[in-house]
Amino acid sequence: MVREVEIETFAAAREAGDPVVDVREAFEFAAGHVPGARWVPLGMLAESLAGLPRDRAVMVICASGNRSQVGAELLTRAGFDAASVRGGVAAWALSGRDLAARTP
Repeated sequence: MVREVEIETFAAAREAGDPVVDVREAFEFAAGHVPGARWVPLGMLAESLAGLPRDRAVMVICASGNRSQVGAELLTRAGFDAASVRGGVAAWALSGRDLAARTP
């Protein structure tokens, strides 16, 4: 079972330096993402493992939490400490936190 974290836990982990991987499509990422998130579309995540740290938990986020579960499972199977952010970017925005918007 993939570990899921609530927005408050995610926010604390992000502040502590845990990396954030956004697995949405380019247009979604460009429209608004968690500041500092690294964009790696879910379909390219398996090829992008070399750039991820193994000494920190990797927080995986998507629009609502479905794709991030798949991404976190992939990372966990590859030996990473990974967690899916429950509610995704939608929950982040609903919590009143800022989104960054730019092209990936």
